[in-house]
Amino acid sequence: MWILETAADSEAGALMFRIPPGAIKTIGRAPRADFIVDVPLVSRLHCRVTANPAGLEIVDLDSTNGTFVNDRRITQATLTPGDQVKIGPVALVVSREGV
Repeated sequence: MWILETAADSEAGALMFRIPPGAIKTIGRAPRADFIVDVPLVSRLHCRVTANPAGLEIVDLDSTNGTFVNDRRITQATLTPGDQVKIGPVALVVSREGV
């Protein structure tokens, strides 16, 4: 299982998102997003994460302010444990559980 987690002092508060194998989840401000991050500069549907056998893939969904992995703006990337994903002002650290 993959985990995206904020630091406790994050602007969004302490958030933890668990992504089981095979799952496809959206992150954004909208109530229809799978993982809701309700802070300014986060788009309604900001990005999508997919847990596949090759790893955790993230795709920006044409967000206004972009999705960043390790301080680099991406349109698509494969994440590894320790990577930092920035969505608006919110930083999420990638980890893996049960490996």
